[in-house]
Amino acid sequence: MTPKDVVRAFWGAMATNDFAAASLWLAPDFEGYWPQSKERILGRDNFAAINTAYPAAGRWQFDVQAIVAEGCVVVTDVAITDGDVNARAITVHTVRDGLITHQREYWPDDYPAPAWRAQWVTVNG
Repeated sequence: MTPKDVVRAFWGAMATNDFAAASLWLAPDFEGYWPQSKERILGRDNFAAINTAYPAAGRWQFDVQAIVAEGCVVVTDVAITDGDVNARAITVHTVRDGLITHQREYWPDDYPAPAWRAQWVTVNG
């Protein structure tokens, strides 16, 4: 499998909401990093546990909006919802030997468009 195929399979497994199964796409010494909160997730077991424990209103749904790969690095833009929360994750994955060894994941929040830009932009939604 190519690194891009591995990451597609990972998101497919995440969509089952069986996070232990999804973690099998991660290397045993996996490292996940959330730069905004400066948290590290070390190991596939911790990855599965934190995702299983995460409070949710319903089943998580993952919709891959974009995926770009170059060599062993794959970047995904994924829309995520549990029916209540609507979020977006931009994830930089590093893949080696058919497993994801590292993820750096950003969770951007929506914010209102500043009024000063109104003459140059349109606002969707």
